[in-house]
Amino acid sequence: MLITLFTIVVVIFSAILHEYAHGWVAYKLGDSTARDAGRLTLNPLAHLDPVGSVLVPAILILSNSSFFIAWAKPVPYNPYNLRDQKYGDLKVALGGPGTNFIIAIFFGILARFLPVMGTLKETLAVAFFSGDNGAVLSGITGSLPASIFVLSIIICFVNLLLGLFNLIPVPPLDGSKVLLTFLPYNLRLSYYKLEPYGFIIVLLLVWLGLLNFILSGLLFRLFSLITGL
Repeated sequence: MLITLFTIVVVIFSAILHEYAHGWVAYKLGDSTARDAGRLTLNPLAHLDPVGSVLVPAILILSNSSFFIAWAKPVPYNPYNLRDQKYGDLKVALGGPGTNFIIAIFFGILARFLPVMGTLKETLAVAFFSGDNGAVLSGITGSLPASIFVLSIIICFVNLLLGLFNLIPVPPLDGSKVLLTFLPYNLRLSYYKLEPYGFIIVLLLVWLGLLNFILSGLLFRLFSLITGL
């Protein structure tokens, strides 16, 4: 239970840092909308979303889903205030996933070089990914480096997941804004029609297990590349 609670906290705070990064990039590009709305802050209460931060995570946990995700309230910004009108939207969109990837790389490298035996690292990682929290707690008992290792791989994995998840090109995820930057004008108009149904599409993908199928291969390859596991 302790490992599960820590994972949930990591997901929520990583989602908050993700949204903060969007507002920070927009502010640096000349738009103060997020700051004026009180969203350019790391205070969790300003970012928690009733659906994405509470309802969806609760449903996934109670249903013993193999896939877990959460999100915070999107940070508002006005694209017309951005100094870079050509690529400003793209830069703001990439700010969130980019922050997640930076966090993942930092903690993944930390986990890679912690002074913990390779066999114990593999045992702890397998126990975490198989949901055997008892084995994880047993393996880290009395060892500060092993404890930091487990915390680090959880933070790394969660942030890789959030970064990749948000790059899926379905509105309102960041990947849709990345794709729109490079679409011809006529295709953009057609793509905008998906926006009202974006959350429904995302929830269906989660519920059907398709996101797990789509992301798992790339997710674990990147995780292994960074952590050496």
